[in-house]
Amino acid sequence: MTELRMPAMSGCLCCDQDIPSSSAPSRRGFMLGAGALALSTAAGGGRAMAQATPETKPFRIDVHHHLSPPSYITASNEIGFGEGLMRSWTIEKSLADMDKAGTATAMLSVTTPGINPVKPDVARRLCRESNEYAAKLVADHPGRFGNFAMLPLRDAEGSLREIEYALDTLKADGIALMTSYGDKWLGDPLFLPVLEELNRRKALVYTHPTAANCCVNLVPTQQPVMIEFGTDTTRTIADIVFSGNAQKFRDIRWIFSHAGGTMPFLIERFVRNPLLEPNVKPTVPDGTLAELRRFYYDTAQTSNKSAMSALAAIIPPSQIVFGTDFPYRTGIDHVKGLREAGVFTDEQIASIERGNALKLIPRLAS
Repeated sequence: MTELRMPAMSGCLCCDQDIPSSSAPSRRGFMLGAGALALSTAAGGGRAMAQATPETKPFRIDVHHHLSPPSYITASNEIGFGEGLMRSWTIEKSLADMDKAGTATAMLSVTTPGINPVKPDVARRLCRESNEYAAKLVADHPGRFGNFAMLPLRDAEGSLREIEYALDTLKADGIALMTSYGDKWLGDPLFLPVLEELNRRKALVYTHPTAANCCVNLVPTQQPVMIEFGTDTTRTIADIVFSGNAQKFRDIRWIFSHAGGTMPFLIERFVRNPLLEPNVKPTVPDGTLAELRRFYYDTAQTSNKSAMSALAAIIPPSQIVFGTDFPYRTGIDHVKGLREAGVFTDEQIASIERGNALKLIPRLAS
């Protein structure tokens, strides 16, 4: 077994994989002309511009940007879920935030709790109406939006129908899933028929955290968004990997929100799990890190030195994509945060903000 080295720590832990430290960041300036920017982003590198100006063209791709379709807002008011920012969202607010941050395209998705609170028949209808509404926004604002379509995941038949309609008829760019549905995470056998179809289609699957049934109203001083959302992302990553779904469905391209939740901070436990639980060793024949490094992770609410340093210590910059969590945070927060963190080189920032997403959604290059 090789030595497991963690950044800025002395000593070692016995394990079967190396965890490399991140490289030192560049301190160069970030401003450049539009022509140079186009060349650098097309190549996935070059300096990164801090904010769009009248002389430059928006270029960033935001993979974590929320919309609230009218029927979804109606359901939230009737059933009593969601909160003010979700209900007060408008397309005009999205466009204004994108323009300020130099965001060319935002990939739209419905935020938590998705369709978790509603009955199966209502879930089918809400998914269909929400996906059609998003598709209309994509058509009405050419180049500005993409669409991650929602599924009623606990309903396998309804999900398979919606995958076909969303991807073939509406031309959605991918599928948006919650990290958990009731008491089931994305490694659960209940979801196998849907994952098989997504794998067959080589689908792009974006995930968003939610509060699991087990973990609500735990501590009165803490809203679920503070701790439980990041933890639920971690649970579903572990479930996908150690259920064998990561190996079985290798053509699904996963994006996990918020830098993978708490996964980067629990990496020793992830890496050592096959040593402690021999039953899961066949699920990671090349080691846990090999699976984790195939996934993509966004920067939403984590564009700071601590979170980005932890993520970059184990995940290559080629697997990190720009996300903002609008309307809960602004695009410019994340543009500034990535630069102030001092974790990535200018070339890596350019790839994070555009180049890496283009690999996943090539149509956005045109």
